[in-house]
Amino acid sequence: MIISLIVYLVVFGLIWWLVGMLPLPSPVGQIVRVLFIILLIIIILSVFGIVPGIRLPQIHW
Repeated sequence: MIISLIVYLVVFGLIWWLVGMLPLPSPVGQIVRVLFIILLIIIILSVFGIVPGIRLPQIHW
């Protein structure tokens, strides 16, 4: 479970970095940043089972 969380956070960080490189106007950039933060919180809460109904695919080794 922890390894899956680390993998998801690394992928999420890479997507955040790529979106951050886009030349977005200021209001759009702020909205995208807030949406990414909300998505990050939901991912972390769903991994620990606090938020029901959000199922992330399991990574099998």
